[in-house]
Amino acid sequence: MKINVHDAEFLTSAVNPQGYPAHDLPEVALVGRSNVGKSSLINTLVNRRKFARVSNQPGRTQTLNFYRVQNICLVDLPGYGYARVSAGTLRQWQAMIEGYLTERPNLVGIIQVVDVRHPPTADDRQMNEWLRAMDMPYVLVATKADKISRGRHLQHAKVIRETLGVDPILFSAQTKQGRDQVLRLVWELASGRLG
Repeated sequence: MKINVHDAEFLTSAVNPQGYPAHDLPEVALVGRSNVGKSSLINTLVNRRKFARVSNQPGRTQTLNFYRVQNICLVDLPGYGYARVSAGTLRQWQAMIEGYLTERPNLVGIIQVVDVRHPPTADDRQMNEWLRAMDMPYVLVATKADKISRGRHLQHAKVIRETLGVDPILFSAQTKQGRDQVLRLVWELASGRLG
């Protein structure tokens, strides 16, 4: 089974369950720190440069953004761990993310996104522990693989594996490294074959 990435559309942005799309599609959510490359990952998966909004400014994604890709829905969540917003805004984001992750019946899996260049942060570890505690099927994707030399890929992947206890898929929006593997895993998550 292949996902037809040409059959893709932005559905809606939401800040609470009243704004979520009313459909029966399986949803795979992307979680990760601000500016880790979640939107670029979505754009690479569907082969469109401006499908999901990309910003160089951390903290730009402030809503849950729903994208339909054939018969699967990808959900881009606000980045966690971004310090340059008010404490009140951080609490709102946290409540929005937790509410979606714990209460959305369509949610079937998670893609946790980390930056391959840096060791996982305390926020990355906390999210990973939460995913395990919730027994939520997930995959770990380490973005920006093109920013480090190929000779250092294994070394960086080892640090992530030792910190989070799972092997990351190395991914690059620039070179499309890991794209096919991530697409296959999205389909496996959506069809209940993973986890």
